[in-house]
Amino acid sequence: MDLFSRTWAELRAAVAALPDEDFAKPSGCRGWLVRDLVCHLVIDAQDVLITLVTPASTASTHDAVTYWAVADTLPSGDDPLDALIVRLAAAYEDPALLKFHLDDVGAAAGRAAGLADPGTRVRTQDMVLTAGDYLAAYVLEWTLHHLDLVAHVPSASGPPAAGLARTREMLEEIAGTAFPASFPDEDVLRVATGRRSPTETEAAELGDLAMRLPFVLG
Repeated sequence: MDLFSRTWAELRAAVAALPDEDFAKPSGCRGWLVRDLVCHLVIDAQDVLITLVTPASTASTHDAVTYWAVADTLPSGDDPLDALIVRLAAAYEDPALLKFHLDDVGAAAGRAAGLADPGTRVRTQDMVLTAGDYLAAYVLEWTLHHLDLVAHVPSASGPPAAGLARTREMLEEIAGTAFPASFPDEDVLRVATGRRSPTETEAAELGDLAMRLPFVLG
């Protein structure tokens, strides 16, 4: 729960500190500008609010790791929701409006998470899991998108080390294998999820694991 709050707060702070011109730069999400990514974060915050007030009376079916589905094909941008987010982001026009909306809804999502009973079961996307597991799954979401935010904006502050480490642990559980200890957490997350290709040296260290990449999470 604490790591959810910390990773979310630092991601929102990084967005709040961005100069307006950075919203037109590419993000680490294929086909999305920074403004599109920030608009997606608004939708994410709404999802958190909705899920935390959608209780479930049945047994849990998923946890923080099995919440994530894995594909091997990177998004093309043709998905209707992805395309809608691009149009929504463009409609804001002034980055200050987008910042305000994220701060408003994002802060509410943060407060709701802080008030949630981690043992309460909630329902989302035909899954039932505890609120604690749901929020733990979002540590991965916030951390990967924080990396996306700073991918082409090196002046922006990056995700906290604790979030990177926990996200790497979760990714290794999802993949069912460990990545080389010599790889920094940030490099593991970028390479493993297809955000960049491994270098020749990295591919050699990865060995057969390189043939299984990327792990596209959704």
